[in-house]
Amino acid sequence: MTTPLKTRTARLSVISNSLLIAMKLAAGIISGSVSIISEAIHSSLDLVAAIIAFFAVKISGTPADERHPFGHGKVENVSGVIEALLIFAASAWIVYEAVDRFIHPGETGALGLGVLVMAISAVVNTFVSRRLYKVARQTDSVALEADALHLKTDVITSAGVALGLALIWLTGWHVLDPIIALGVAVIIIYESWMLLRKAFFPLLDTALSPEEMKKLTGILDEMQVSYHDLKTRAAGHQRFVEFHLDVPAQDTIDTIHRQCDLIEERLEREFRDIDVIIHPEPKNS
Repeated sequence: MTTPLKTRTARLSVISNSLLIAMKLAAGIISGSVSIISEAIHSSLDLVAAIIAFFAVKISGTPADERHPFGHGKVENVSGVIEALLIFAASAWIVYEAVDRFIHPGETGALGLGVLVMAISAVVNTFVSRRLYKVARQTDSVALEADALHLKTDVITSAGVALGLALIWLTGWHVLDPIIALGVAVIIIYESWMLLRKAFFPLLDTALSPEEMKKLTGILDEMQVSYHDLKTRAAGHQRFVEFHLDVPAQDTIDTIHRQCDLIEERLEREFRDIDVIIHPEPKNS
């Protein structure tokens, strides 16, 4: 049931972003506002991210096969890296457009329309991002969390653009338009950096987070397990744990096997989508 839920949620993001892009682009062209157009570009990247996330969650849920014996979980991390790089590219374009508007200033029209479109965008993306975050936490999905982060940032920037356009409307200070666009770019750059860190390092098989490691070792200690050479890594929503289990030399294979089963069953209850490999090693009493 997990993969269909993730796929449906990713599809919701694709649909909502498609509609918002059309609205923002139309408002940006009519008003001539670089901040609204920058938001349309931001939403376009959100759409690309949503499409990538949609396919990533479908592929990551594919069972392990002969060529991919550890599953396809890292597809979600790869999608996260791609999304982060796309955001960097979008922010660079927004900075270029904002600087160009400083050099060649122009007036912004149809401000009321711009404020309305930005407000609608903020409300819609608030709903969709909350849904994405909820499912991402339920399924431990890096791709959906990345997509939710995109939309959360879009909420902030859309609200900022709406406020800025309202101030231009009230004050007549059109210089606020490129300033707002630069503010949007700064937020997007920060977002992409945080996303890149989260998605990239698991591709290097880094250990589980300190919180997960503390939980893992706490369970093993609670079960009075004697172990060494503990190794962990993550691949998308999957967790891989491997360690050497110290067992009395006189124990039978059946006894050791039962102990391994108990450890695996406990860890599978406490962690979602975990794969445990235990290497029993005899020790002298």
